[in-house]
Amino acid sequence: MKKIACLGEFLLRMSPELPAVWMQQASMPVYLGGAEFNVAAALSHWQHPVKYISALPENSMADDVLREMQRMGIDTSAMQRTGNRIGIYFLPQGADLKNAGVIYDRAGSSFATLEPGRMDWENLLADCDLFHFSAISPALNATAAAVCKEAVEAAVSLGLTISVDLNYRNKLWKYGSAPKEVMPELIQHCSIVMGNIWSAAELLGAPLDNSLIASKTKAAYLQQATTTAAYIRELAPSCSWVANTFRFDQQEGICYYATLDSTDGQVVSSEWKIQNIIDRVGSGDCFMAALIHSFLQKKDAADTVNLASAAAVGKLQEKGDFTRQTLASICKKIANHG
Repeated sequence: MKKIACLGEFLLRMSPELPAVWMQQASMPVYLGGAEFNVAAALSHWQHPVKYISALPENSMADDVLREMQRMGIDTSAMQRTGNRIGIYFLPQGADLKNAGVIYDRAGSSFATLEPGRMDWENLLADCDLFHFSAISPALNATAAAVCKEAVEAAVSLGLTISVDLNYRNKLWKYGSAPKEVMPELIQHCSIVMGNIWSAAELLGAPLDNSLIASKTKAAYLQQATTTAAYIRELAPSCSWVANTFRFDQQEGICYYATLDSTDGQVVSSEWKIQNIIDRVGSGDCFMAALIHSFLQKKDAADTVNLASAAAVGKLQEKGDFTRQTLASICKKIANHG
């Protein structure tokens, strides 16, 4: 069985408890993370062969990270040992990555200093049949964007299925190129695209009917998702699935649902309303992993969007950046939800 290749920056998440509890207790939890690593971890946990492509320095802490990845069943043979540091981000416990409280400390990291022309992509991807990346990597700097472009072009030439998560981080994209100048070219050969109507507008220039979504009704959001998906399929003519997720904070917790658009039309997941949110990080990555899993298992669109949504909701109730849910536990959650 061929492998799933996931390209992206590995990160350590420092998760301080506020206000100032981490200083008083001289303690701060550290989690393994990074959007593409979270996808790789979930897929490996679900018994898919996964190769993770990133960069780490040559030091003992990075060695520990590699050993943990290997213990998780992830193939680290494509890991580049270069540069001087592991990227870090700080996020207070319970906060969201889109929250203003996130602090990135990843400038000059091993991944951010990778350069195009240094990696043998044809060899690295030879044993893979699906290549996954996200919009976070090309947001770091021009060279990271060029590395992503090289990888995507190699994946296309090798006939791999390509998936992308349209993660938009407004604290990135600071190097002079707007996302709309970079991302459309990178997604043109993607078969699986995940994001939301707002990230697609920021990253790809997808139209947003603000007068429509101003009503804040589910019907309006679903209509906009169809429009967004059609726009993405124009950019990526071979695209099979476009998923859009909707997660809204409400007084009583979170409301969550998703859509999956294909040439057969749109299917909508069950709607979830949950109160006990443990960790907001990695929910979208878990959705992405379930999307890839279902695509490879040739699941139909309705089963796919419900599995991915239930997995994402389940991740909100776990600590850490990546999920430890089993497929059986996710299916049980769906059955109990009705």
